[in-house]
Amino acid sequence: QVQLVESGGGLVQTGGSLTLSCAASGRTVSSRHMGWFRQAPGKEREFVAAIRWGSDITYYADSVKGRFTISRDNAKNTVYLQMNSVKPDDTAVYYCAAAIYSSRLSTPGAYDYWGQGTQVTVSS
Repeated sequence: QVQLVESGGGLVQTGGSLTLSCAASGRTVSSRHMGWFRQAPGKEREFVAAIRWGSDITYYADSVKGRFTISRDNAKNTVYLQMNSVKPDDTAVYYCAAAIYSSRLSTPGAYDYWGQGTQVTVSS
């Protein structure tokens, strides 16, 4: 069992930066593939970024590539999402998720555990 708690959301201006954290308890994040998703009002949950267990290979949605960075600190059992050059379209609730298996990490169905989400609002 894994419990995930996101933090770091808030209000940020266009072009600014924000760092989201996802603290895990239970099984360690070092043995899980981790992902970030987001969901804006009236839209489906969409993939943002993922990082594989072991290799630390990362994946990004085209919409955030070059602006966002996913990373993990196994000693702190925490995964991060560094968000730079944010845009109003980045406004959403951001969710952290953990997957036991590594297939299709860009799809919500691949993940076994989810956090409660943290709101990010980008003002224009």
